[in-house]
Formats: sequence, structure tokens, C-alpha cells
Amino acid sequence: MSLESSDDARRRRLLDDPLAIRAMAHPVRLELQTLLGKEGPLTAAEAARRLGISQALASHHLRQLAKYDFVEAVAGKDNRERPWRLVSTSQSWRDLELNPEAAAAADVLEQLLAERALGNLADWQQRRSSEDRVWRENSGIARTGIYLTGEELAELEAQIDALLMRYVDERPIDDKSTRPPGSRLVDITRIVTVSPAEEAQP
Repeated sequence: MSLESSDDARRRRLLDDPLAIRAMAHPVRLELQTLLGKEGPLTAAEAARRLGISQALASHHLRQLAKYDFVEAVAGKDNRERPWRLVSTSQSWRDLELNPEAAAAADVLEQLLAERALGNLADWQQRRSSEDRVWRENSGIARTGIYLTGEELAELEAQIDALLMRYVDERPIDDKSTRPPGSRLVDITRIVTVSPAEEAQP
């Protein structure tokens, strides 16, 4: 496992191992990582109750996540059952030259993340009308099409990432003490696609 930054607050992992990417690409494992980010360290029994699954299933998937260094067991109040915590608070594979096997695994993971994002959007649309204006007006889908060079796209992505990393660094997702009053978990999924190259016009 390699962390992108030595800064423990960020704990951003670069994924280049196809086995690790495949291990992450599972709905229950993604839910467990989200839960540990929201709640902080939890035992398998506590995680199972919150997700509405059996303790055995939660334990199995936590062990699989631990096998590939996504979570780790930490000291608990007693020796009966140890809680699990996130090792890395975010993962990235976009900055790497992936081999074909890893690239195929990343494709599956991205499709799963996109499906989860659509599910979150549908849930938000059901609740949005009852929310305060500031939440309504700064959520949902925004779409922009622009012509960019590859270098300009890289610069734009770096600028967006830098804005997000400011908050990632200030507020590790699994550290409740860093959350300001009134803050809520905001899920930001960026989907960037590039059209085929156009033939030059005569």
C-alpha cells in the first residue's frame, strides 16, 4: 500500500493493484467504508446493525477490506471485539498508468461508484423539497460542455481537486472532532467524459 501524502490527515491512497481494486468494487464493502468514514471506528457487530446485515457478513467483508489495507483493527474498550477503522480516507487510480488488468478492474469500480451516485441522487430528490435553501441550491446535477486541450483539462481537474483537498486535510472524514456545527456529509462524484477526436475540417 502506498499513501499519496505523508500527511496522516489526508491518508489518500493510490490504487494500482488490480486485486485491491477488485476487492473494493463490492457494494457492501463500499457501504462499510462510507459507514466507517461517517461514524469512525466500529466493531463488526455495530457495523452490521447500522447496515442491516448479519454480523458474519460484516466481519467477512471487513476482513477482505483489511486484507487489501483499506481498513485495520484497532484497540477497543476490551478484548472481546476490536473495532475497525479506515486506513485511507480516500482512494485514487486516475493518476496512474494502469496495466490492462488493473484498468479493467477500475472500470468495474467506476461503474459501481456511478450507480451508487445515481442512487444517492434519487434519494436526495425525494428529500430535497423539505431541505433548507442553501442545501437545495448547491446540490444535484450541473452539466457543462466545453472545448479544452488535454493540458487545460488536467489544469482544471487539479484546481478542483485542490479545492476539495483543503477540506479533506482540515477535516479527516472519520474524525468527528473536526466537523463544524451544522456540517453534513456531502458526496461529490465527478464524472468527466471526453468525446471522440473530431476530424479536422477542410
